[in-house]
Amino acid sequence: MMLLLFSSVLIISVLAGWGKIMESIFGTLTRGISGSILLGILGLSLIWTVLAFFIPISIYVEIPFVSAGILFFFKKKLYLQFYRFSKKDSVLIGSISLVILYSSSFYPYILDHFGYYVPTIKWLTEYGLVKGISNLDLTLGQMSIWHIFQAGFSGFSDPFLRINAILLIVYTFYIFERKSWVQLCFIPILLLFSQSPSPDLPVITLSLIILNEIVTGNKNISLLFAYSVFIFSVKPTMIWLPILVFLCSAFIFKPHYKNTVFGILILLLFFIKNIWTFGYPVFPIAAGDLGFSWKPNPEILKISSQYAIQKTYDMQYTYGEIQRFSSYSAVKTWFLLDGIKSKINSLFIISLVLFSVFAFIKKKKIITLICISLLIKSIFVLAFSAQYRFFIDVFFVIFFILFIHFGKKKSLLLFAASSLLIMGILSFPNFIRHYIPSFKPGNFMAGLKKEQLYKPSTYHYNKFETFRTGNLKFNISKDYPFNFDTPIPAISSGYVIDDVQSGIFPQYIDEKNIKKGLIWKKLTPQEKREAENIINTIKNTDK
Repeated sequence: MMLLLFSSVLIISVLAGWGKIMESIFGTLTRGISGSILLGILGLSLIWTVLAFFIPISIYVEIPFVSAGILFFFKKKLYLQFYRFSKKDSVLIGSISLVILYSSSFYPYILDHFGYYVPTIKWLTEYGLVKGISNLDLTLGQMSIWHIFQAGFSGFSDPFLRINAILLIVYTFYIFERKSWVQLCFIPILLLFSQSPSPDLPVITLSLIILNEIVTGNKNISLLFAYSVFIFSVKPTMIWLPILVFLCSAFIFKPHYKNTVFGILILLLFFIKNIWTFGYPVFPIAAGDLGFSWKPNPEILKISSQYAIQKTYDMQYTYGEIQRFSSYSAVKTWFLLDGIKSKINSLFIISLVLFSVFAFIKKKKIITLICISLLIKSIFVLAFSAQYRFFIDVFFVIFFILFIHFGKKKSLLLFAASSLLIMGILSFPNFIRHYIPSFKPGNFMAGLKKEQLYKPSTYHYNKFETFRTGNLKFNISKDYPFNFDTPIPAISSGYVIDDVQSGIFPQYIDEKNIKKGLIWKKLTPQEKREAENIINTIKNTDK
């Protein structure tokens, strides 16, 4: 916790410095220190994404960028902006920051942290963006811009990968500067995402900031649209936000093509990044085939698609069973899943219906456009994979609009009560395991450890086995399905089985230069026997 505090002070200063550089080019997103920091996040994320095509985002990148940010922070005397907070607000901000630091110091428990976030960041820091990396492990094809941003600070500034905690502190600055008190109510829920570099937290917080700027009349449409596209590029399920800003530009503000130029450039960078790592413009959708040789095998994409459909039903049914559902049964089953997921699904639809009625009654153009944007996003999610994690942001948006005038005192009281509950759950997870057993992440919470008061808790495993198939020498975590602490190149055992069953296996384009990328090749009879021996070893180890 103490080390995380030092890390927060350093990174916030760096981001503010880089934000000041960005403001001189693109103007101001919002006044105050939070506005500078938010532009710093945008600027560094984009710069490091471009650099990642050519070099690793390692400590050799981190040192000069951190140094430049610190230099500008002191040169422009940005530290003086912190004195603009009143003494009372400073105490409140400090208290909220301590809650954030405490909550984020727990062990990571989101499974994607081990199977997706950490392996992605390891590849970025050691090699950068690798062409066709999705052939090694399909999950790696995402290479979220948020993980590129985290990789840039993972050398010495934030080796514990707690960038989400730092963003929550920045979010607190913004709330007090803009006096958007209702947003204090969201922080306790977001504390559950603060132990990992989960893209869910940044897209929720940043989208609410952009939404608040739109509602309060910010007219810098060019920057608002660019930032909304950036949020979309972090997680494409946030498609409602760029749609909303575009609609506002067309129907509320004076439309001009210049307003979209910066955003379109970010969108092109997003497409190019995905094509480079995945072979298609948007992960994990196999649409827009441009015939690149490093795109994933169609059978692997089919398996992934089937898995996504199963995830829609919380893995409670096989793919074959789901295929036999009638349209009525498919909808009914989705609403009647065992556990908490069915309640979330029902609440999602009820919220959309009620918000649509609210928008119709209010007849305010901005609320109508927000409703249309959310409905478009919801249709996409329901059509592709109606998992609650893809529409959780809708709840925040609806609550924000309905209670936008919530007062400071009420918001602080709700924040305090909710934070105590969340900190209690994190500290003593048996509570949620007992009362909400269907909340599966609760099973992986480790509870309070005294060591975390000094430094954030992290897991170390480092048990693996090494194999070779064709020209690919790779590692697989031993007795554990994820490769968070396995030297790269590493493949999840599940993907090895899928590859062999599909009769293919990843191979280097150039064995002497990993940066040149990976493709898939059909297994020769000898290679297939070798690969089947690997599978047998994995299965025997699991036993």
